[in-house]
Amino acid sequence: MTRGSMRWLARFGAGVLVSGILLAPAAPAAAAHFSANESGDEIGTMIVGGSNATQVYSFMVSMQSSSGGHFCGGSLISSRWVVTARHCVQGRSAASTFMRIGTTNRTSGGTRVGAVRIVTHPTSDIAVVQTASAVSQAPVTIASATAVGQSTRIIGWGQTCATPGCGGAPITLQQLNTALVADSRCGGIRGATEICVGNVGGTAGACYGDSGGPAITPNGTGWLLTGATSRSGGGSRCGVTPAIYVDVPAHRSWIRTTTGV
Repeated sequence: MTRGSMRWLARFGAGVLVSGILLAPAAPAAAAHFSANESGDEIGTMIVGGSNATQVYSFMVSMQSSSGGHFCGGSLISSRWVVTARHCVQGRSAASTFMRIGTTNRTSGGTRVGAVRIVTHPTSDIAVVQTASAVSQAPVTIASATAVGQSTRIIGWGQTCATPGCGGAPITLQQLNTALVADSRCGGIRGATEICVGNVGGTAGACYGDSGGPAITPNGTGWLLTGATSRSGGGSRCGVTPAIYVDVPAHRSWIRTTTGV
């Protein structure tokens, strides 16, 4: 079993924490982070029940090891800064962290750039990563607020099969339309700083490898960033229950202070 899989198992429901999605260091035992292992092995899972991305999201980030292995997602918020989950990068060095930005194919296209600085939030499952150089892709704007019932799209390269360790990261970016639901549907959620993102039909939702990636809401012809994938809302099987995402708008002040964005 990989280190990432053990983290998943240690945190999800009965203790399941699989690499590639939802994992918060201080999360209760009912939750499991969706991230891949630190060596960059492609062990993360994809969005379960989703479909191939229907557009190029200029701000979408594949967090990668030096060898190109995908381990988490992220969102470009300026030409030099990416938002991701704290559990994705905690303990990693900037020198070993790379990002491929603005493509639906995690192995090619867009811009691949290294990192020079990683800053983790002291209590929430959120972090920011500074790129080694400015990138040309258009960043996403952080939403002003979140609300139950808000239409949401989740995107990522997490595994597409529902059970821990059942598959690797897909090559093509996946997407799924859903909505924010009541906090009561996510076990162990911190209501002031996290949001509960609904699953679809009890079979579709975020999964291992999606950690750190965005939940976005439509804004005219574009998108606003509302969340960063953190962990399961209950149980180790993906899509059965809603997922917990960090409420990015709730961390706007910390992001601004840390990055100047």
